[in-house]
Amino acid sequence: MRRPSSSTEGGSGSPAGGGAGSAPASPHATAQAGRAEAVLRLEDGTEMRGIGFGGCAPVSGEVVFNTGMSGYVEALTDPSYRGQILVLTYPLVGNYGVPAPRAAASLGAPYESDHIQVQALVVQNLVDHPSHHASRRSLAEWLAAENVPGVTGIDTRTLTRRLREHGTMRGWLHPAGMSPEQAGRDAAAVDMHEELFRLVAPRVAVRHEGGERTILLVDIGAKDHIVRSLLARGVSVLRAPWHADLARLADGCDGVLIGNGPGDPKDLMPLVAQVRGLLARELLPIFGVCLGNQILALAAGADTYKLPYGHRGVNQPVQDQVTRHCYITSQNHGYAVADASLPPGWESWFINVNDGTNEGIRSRHGPHFSVQFHPEASPGPQDTAFLFDDFLRVVSAHARPQPARAAAR
Repeated sequence: MRRPSSSTEGGSGSPAGGGAGSAPASPHATAQAGRAEAVLRLEDGTEMRGIGFGGCAPVSGEVVFNTGMSGYVEALTDPSYRGQILVLTYPLVGNYGVPAPRAAASLGAPYESDHIQVQALVVQNLVDHPSHHASRRSLAEWLAAENVPGVTGIDTRTLTRRLREHGTMRGWLHPAGMSPEQAGRDAAAVDMHEELFRLVAPRVAVRHEGGERTILLVDIGAKDHIVRSLLARGVSVLRAPWHADLARLADGCDGVLIGNGPGDPKDLMPLVAQVRGLLARELLPIFGVCLGNQILALAAGADTYKLPYGHRGVNQPVQDQVTRHCYITSQNHGYAVADASLPPGWESWFINVNDGTNEGIRSRHGPHFSVQFHPEASPGPQDTAFLFDDFLRVVSAHARPQPARAAAR
């Protein structure tokens, strides 16, 4: 197994930092015919060399890691990863390949959106010859088709340890023949404040028919499996961009689900204001997932903060603070709700067993609650999928008469 060396000397904040003492790719890595050496640089000067695959253009983004053993198709298409360079800690990636592309505008699994969302992919060992009955192409072929760069031969264990010890940081991935200065100028990046949310949100509202009751899904980059999970439970879904007139749309719906998405919730204060208005409708059920948990907390008057390196993986344990039951959950977030900031009338619902951070909140007085993890999973365990059933039971209990909903629509 390859263990490339890394250099931690040099300045920060630019890909030009470090690199002088980095080692070339190992003979094992360079034996991959037709692929060129690539360099991953961190803003603290750390440099790692491997072999590039997929697209070859230089990119920049926040470097984060995911601890799941499988589920790379779902992770790569998760809009919550938009603008980020994703490191997969499991040492062997791509062994079951990639299924056939889904039809345009469909919700077909295992894809969570219509295309790859990450800026780049970092793995330790890439499998070029997958084996699975549903595989139609390799991981490298998929990334190449979408012009998304990747690098293999990286010591992901060392890289992950560095991110854990020093926190999430900016990184650059570029061909080894490109100077750090040129990579800094030319690297494609996503503005993580305004452009980010424009890229992941739909342009217009789309209705998915599934049943008599309708749930308004506030889309800030929501995963498709949230829609699939609701449709499977016999309700229709009105999937609307986060910047739409939510008050008007909610008039024709029976409940609101604030979905997941990327970035800092405090960059979405216009949405927070809209959700605060929805909370004023005391009988309107509201359920938040992931980023939706943070948005609901801000709307209620609580605060959020950035975690050192986030929770990203399919094995995060959480505990219900009422029943004391523990669940293994799928998570992908870099921000959290500050428990101590919850206002009167709100309470912490779930906590993370590993670090004690907030994993969910709920109102003591109204049908409003949210979780920081993904009850729909995809990938990961579905231990908490019952939360969708709980939400829909609340929706049924607070449902308005059919004529009132029809008139509102």
